[in-house]
Amino acid sequence: MVADSDIRQDSKAAGAGRLIPDAPKRQVLVVPPLAPELPAASASHEGLPFLTIVAIAVLAGLAHLTGAPIIVTVGLAAAALAGLAMHLRSRRDERRTAELLDETVARSRAEIETLADRMWEMQESEERFRGLIDALGDLVVHRDRDGHIAYANSVFASLVEIDPRDLAGKTLSELGIDVGIVPDAAFFDHECLSSTDVAIRTPNGPRWFSWIELSVRDKDTGAVSHRAIARDITARKRAESSLISARERAEYASQAKSRFLATVSHEIRTPMNGIMGMAKLLADTDLSPEQRTYVGAVSTSASALLALIEDLLDYSKIEAGRFEPEPQPTSLREIADNIIELLAAKAFAKNIGLGCHVEPDVPQMITADPGRLRQVLLNLIGNAVKFTDTGGVLLTVARARTETTDRICFTVSDTGPGLREEDMERIFEEFEQSDGTSTRVHGGAGLGLAISKRLVTAMGGTISVSSRLGEGSEFVLEIPAVAATEPPPHRHNILAGRRATIVSKNAIESDAIARAIRAHGGVVEVAATPSQAAPFAAGCNVLLIDAALENSDGRLLKRLRDSGFADCEAITLIAPTDRGMLGEFRAGGYATFLARPVRGETLLRVLLTSHGSALAQPRPEPRGASSVRRRDQGLSVLIAEDNDINAMLARATLLKAGHRVKVVGNGKAAVEAVTDAGLKFRFDVVLMDLHMPVMDGLDAIAAIRRHEESLAMPPIPIMVLSADSQEKTRHAVLAHGASGFVTKPLDPDALVQAVEGQVAA
Repeated sequence: MVADSDIRQDSKAAGAGRLIPDAPKRQVLVVPPLAPELPAASASHEGLPFLTIVAIAVLAGLAHLTGAPIIVTVGLAAAALAGLAMHLRSRRDERRTAELLDETVARSRAEIETLADRMWEMQESEERFRGLIDALGDLVVHRDRDGHIAYANSVFASLVEIDPRDLAGKTLSELGIDVGIVPDAAFFDHECLSSTDVAIRTPNGPRWFSWIELSVRDKDTGAVSHRAIARDITARKRAESSLISARERAEYASQAKSRFLATVSHEIRTPMNGIMGMAKLLADTDLSPEQRTYVGAVSTSASALLALIEDLLDYSKIEAGRFEPEPQPTSLREIADNIIELLAAKAFAKNIGLGCHVEPDVPQMITADPGRLRQVLLNLIGNAVKFTDTGGVLLTVARARTETTDRICFTVSDTGPGLREEDMERIFEEFEQSDGTSTRVHGGAGLGLAISKRLVTAMGGTISVSSRLGEGSEFVLEIPAVAATEPPPHRHNILAGRRATIVSKNAIESDAIARAIRAHGGVVEVAATPSQAAPFAAGCNVLLIDAALENSDGRLLKRLRDSGFADCEAITLIAPTDRGMLGEFRAGGYATFLARPVRGETLLRVLLTSHGSALAQPRPEPRGASSVRRRDQGLSVLIAEDNDINAMLARATLLKAGHRVKVVGNGKAAVEAVTDAGLKFRFDVVLMDLHMPVMDGLDAIAAIRRHEESLAMPPIPIMVLSADSQEKTRHAVLAHGASGFVTKPLDPDALVQAVEGQVAA
């Protein structure tokens, strides 16, 4: 017979192993009889009490027949009757006991069968659950406190190719799986959940699993168990590895594109340098009018081709994702004035005006990418000059501040043909032009504005356009005023007391000068002719006259003095081509001059000069002027250039400027030329190409600087000549010890100024 306690223990054992051991096969439970049948001999024992009663009754009859006392007979009869009654009651109790026993057995059998069914259902449920887990392919591992495996499912066993029964007691490290045990200190509220990615070696190669483990500590006994489930993430890991490889390949390809762009830029600019430079030198020789026309056509075509190449290279760099702004302290006034001066020749050649006005509250410096800002402004102003045939172009720089923003606003206004509304929507797209017909007057690839928009967006700014057909256009560029350095205080009143009159037919430039005077506290009137200027003579103390209206004998100034401007200091506004007439203008009564287009800072300096002789002082010499006076002696210049045409161009340009030149073909020869000269002779300037055989420019510069440090010599100015116009290249050469950077194609005048400027500095 199976005791209830044994059944309960077996049930507990089965419950404790849920989801852990493999489910045993179903067995038929045979319940032994609770009341085993008596052997046959026992039947005689059941009849013994009845024979005793019969014997007593017989004795009672014999006693009565023999004449025994009645009491004996009655006693024996009573005993027999009592025994019979007891026998009958015993038989009834036995039947009742048997019935109760049968009921107990039946009930016990039913309970055992119910318990067996429940155990079977539990085992079936466990089997289904384990089957589901195995079907998902997840690993299930239970470990004890010391990390020994208490249970592992068939998926884990198949993975490590070990029989599940042999896994018990092993550790994961013995199986080559690096998953440690959570220390007791890591438990929080008797539980600790941890996760990691683990690699498991298999015959088919390593497979990755996301291992999530719940460590539980019993509150009463302190027993610790670690129950883990791990999911296969090999595909994800391979995808991540593929992405990393793809990113590395993309980065390598991007670097290759950057190197390609630098190489293409260098290879294209090098012959362009020869074409443009030689055309410039040829134009300075004695040529017939026809020859001069042809040379001018060569220069114009080369400039157009160079501009197209620049746009294509910039577009390629942006498309390749290689453009990254390089912010640094930037002077807005310097950039604006330099761009206006650079484009002045094109504007004057078309007989249109070009002016610039910077508001007094514009910061002295901001943090921005000066190279890219200059490029965008050159494109906007260059387009305005190209499309404007009458009137002019005006650049205005202002500051727009609110409670939350501080921005610099560049506005380029022109009096050109204007744009249609539908054109304004598409001109910032790639390869789009305002006039896309085959009969358009102005050429171009249609990339300038698209590149400008991308550059401005990368700098955190915006660019927009407003226009009306036939009334000109206005482009607005805004960039954030990062780390702004405030202008000097009270700047807006520094011209208080100055009253000026401008006489010029150039409305754009006159307007720019007038805005500058008014913005700084002065009073100004503008007149296109001397007769229009006459009413403004009263109180006027400064007279600015366009040299284009003046005669060589100063006739216009005399006429104005006769009409009431007798006490005014006279300043002439001259174009670069009129510099040869300065002596005649001074003889005619002009105190000084302002070069067109007029720089704002120069205008303020001249107007702030006191009356009389101070105002008549010559204009301060520009940078490099002291070195110009040395042309009689000349500078000693070393040129390291492997391209014969470029070397010829630089040599001819510097020789023509009165300097002495030595040319070498590689960086090693340049180092030897500098170091072998010793202390007795030193070159004044070195022009160093970047890409040369034997030793490149950067290594040559480093070698020269080491030689100078070893001898405690002052550094010689080294100008790098490169066709690579990337900003990072410029910074790299300066970081290697170069003194300056000149981009090819070389402009002869710019080259001479750069060389002489290095010595003057």
